[in-house]
Parts: sequence; C-alpha cells; structure tokens
Amino acid sequence: MNMYWRELKSHRKSLIFWCIGMIALIGSGMGKYAGFTSSGQSLNDLMASMPKVMQTFMGVGSLDMTTAIGYYGLLFMYIVLLATIHSVLLGATILSKEERDKTVEFLFVKPVTRVKVVAVKLLAALTNAGVLLCVTWISSVLIVGHYAEGEDVSGDIGMFMVGLILLQILFIVVGMAVAAISKRPGKSSVMAAAILLVTFVLSFAIDLSEKIEGMKYLTPFKYFEAKTMLGGGGFEPVFLVLSIVLIVLFGTMAFWFYRKRDLKV
Repeated sequence: MNMYWRELKSHRKSLIFWCIGMIALIGSGMGKYAGFTSSGQSLNDLMASMPKVMQTFMGVGSLDMTTAIGYYGLLFMYIVLLATIHSVLLGATILSKEERDKTVEFLFVKPVTRVKVVAVKLLAALTNAGVLLCVTWISSVLIVGHYAEGEDVSGDIGMFMVGLILLQILFIVVGMAVAAISKRPGKSSVMAAAILLVTFVLSFAIDLSEKIEGMKYLTPFKYFEAKTMLGGGGFEPVFLVLSIVLIVLFGTMAFWFYRKRDLKV
C-alpha cells in the first residue's frame, strides 16, 4: 500500500488544479447560459443560424438550448474532453515516470511483481479519476441546479457521469498501454495525447460528413453524446459493450507488455 499512497501523493497537486479547472469550466459555461437567457435572446435560433461547421464545433446537435440541462449537454462535450485529457496523461505518466525519472530500482527494492506494480498504479489512477468525477458531479448538480429554476437535473447529470467515468477508465488504460509498449518513456504521454486528439477530431469529422458515420465506433467521443442521451435514447447498448471490451483489451495490453518489457534503470 506504500506504493499506492506514494502515487496519490505525487499526483495530489496536479489533481487539485484539474479539479479547479473543471469547476471553472462548468461555472463559466453555465454563467454564459444565464447571460443569454437574461438578455431574452433565443439560443436555439442563434445556434440554428450558425454554419454547420460552427454547430459541430459547438456540439449543438438537437439539444434544447432554452433549458439549463440542454445547455449543459452542450458543455458536456468539453467536460469530457478535459476529463479524458487528464485520464490519458495520468495513465501514461503514472506507468512511465519511473523509467523517465530513473527510479525504476525503487519499485523493486522489495519483492513485488510487475503485475502488482501495474495493478497498484492503475488503482491510484482510478482513484484520481474518481475524485475528479465526484468534483465534476457535485459541481454540475449544484451549478446547473441553480440555473434550472426548480427543474430536477440530477437524473440527467447522473447519466452523463456514468458515461464520463467509462471514458475516463478507457483513456487511463489507453495511456497505460501506450506507456507499457513505448520504448521511449519520456514520449509516452505525447503519444497517448495524440491518440486522444485523433479520436476527438474524428468525432467532429463524422458530424460533418455522413459518409464516414460508420467510423463512429472508432472514436470513444461518439459513445456517450449528450444529444443522444437527452433525446430519450439513453445509453446505446453497443457503445456500452464496446467501452467495456476496449477497457479490458487495453488494460490487458498494459499488464502484458509491461511484464515483458526491458525496463531502463
């Protein structure tokens, strides 16, 4: 357990900054919603008048911008982006930093297996992700509820958070798998972030062109979209199953390749 607490302590400060950033994102985003509604301007009309490229960039889709939860659905895309960036970088660095910082020997002073090392680091990463999720959940319920004028938004936000934690776990194991496979520990976080960026850009491209809609299974950013969940569709079973399969796949890769790799002391 010493290794677990050591990992939590080493990421404590960065986690605080990520949590502050998330609260600021939600607070400032919903503040803009309040500004629009107080001006009497119709957000639905405003968004509809924008070019399709801008609508895609804003993540509007079929969301009802006149409601607080509808506007939060627009904001959710950026919440997901922030949380997954944190997750993929955390997953990559938590496994590669020992080689990068030349402290690998610290891990093996005591008789611990590499499988246990990965398991403990994964648990620490999941704890960090869980803290960020709780901060996101609580601040979302409080802030969105403040602007919802009595409307119960906790159920919809809870549904969003289920999708968010699955994406967080997925990108944590993606980052760890990249770190386990990469022969350049110092570059693993860059490579993991590049994978995230490619999948995020692909999600935009799919919205812009129906011809490549079949590629939606390749980008996790299409698995839990607010416009689908708020539109009465809830979770699509195929994406739930695919998320779990990918989590198991990349998690297995992280354990397997780290166990086989030649660590640089």
